[in-house]
Amino acid sequence: MAGGVLVVAGLADLLLPLLPGAPLLFLGLLVAAWAEDFRHVGAGTLLVLGALALLMYAADLLAGAIGAKRFGASPRAVAGATIGALVGLAFGLLGVLLGPFIGAAAGALTDRRGLAEAGRSGVGATLGLLIAAAAKLALGLAMLGVFALARFL
Repeated sequence: MAGGVLVVAGLADLLLPLLPGAPLLFLGLLVAAWAEDFRHVGAGTLLVLGALALLMYAADLLAGAIGAKRFGASPRAVAGATIGALVGLAFGLLGVLLGPFIGAAAGALTDRRGLAEAGRSGVGATLGLLIAAAAKLALGLAMLGVFALARFL
């Protein structure tokens, strides 16, 4: 039961970036394996799951910044995108989508950059965060798939 709750909380990170999804998902799968005395899921599988969790965490940290940088964003624009994503959570799905854009654009404008460059920074940050979400989803599903294969085969 506890493993299932942790897995669901880890997957919820895909929609709520404030949760530490990768560690929660890994911990949930570890608890599920432990509940069965590691009969089906052993050390090798847990190492693979740990590596996937680290990749998921790295994707979360790097993709938004890389996306913004690729479009010429300044460090302030990258920080603004992160703050915008967090503030956007309070405004539902629309806020989650627009928050990084507005934050990156505002950060770029504080660097005295032009409106066009601020807009490019916003687009880059938003695309980076969307790519991060897709990567996290793929890696999270891969973790579930590896666990299921080990458990049921």
